[in-house]
Amino acid sequence: MKEAVAAGDQALVGGTSQLQFRDIRPKAASEITDVDDASLLLRHTKADITERVYRRVGGLAKPTK
Repeated sequence: MKEAVAAGDQALVGGTSQLQFRDIRPKAASEITDVDDASLLLRHTKADITERVYRRVGGLAKPTK
């Protein structure tokens, strides 16, 4: 964020100032398809913790029409 301020990039400053560390962990866990790999990345001893708390991937629904 300091580099964006120094460069004068206000759009990047606005986006990064709203980002919080607690937003990054669930995103990382959700982007990895294998729960065991996501659990390893987040340093959890059990994959069910990763699945319950950090995975935020919804199911796929079929279109109505």
